[in-house]
Amino acid sequence: MAQEITAHITGTIWKIQVAVGDEVEEDDDFVILESMKMEMPIVAEYDCVVTEIRVKEGDAVEEGQVLLVIEKA
Repeated sequence: MAQEITAHITGTIWKIQVAVGDEVEEDDDFVILESMKMEMPIVAEYDCVVTEIRVKEGDAVEEGQVLLVIEKA
């Protein structure tokens, strides 16, 4: 079952740590957002596979915007 991972704050995509097809373990970083000069990682809550990435580094994102899609491993 696919799950969308969203931005928890308005900011800029500073770094994407994963690629489509990557197997990600619980507590690994997906993306690092920058907001007000602070880096805030978006972290996996469980083991999963990245199926889609909807942003690129440097993109400005709004709170609630979908960043990527995962499926439980």
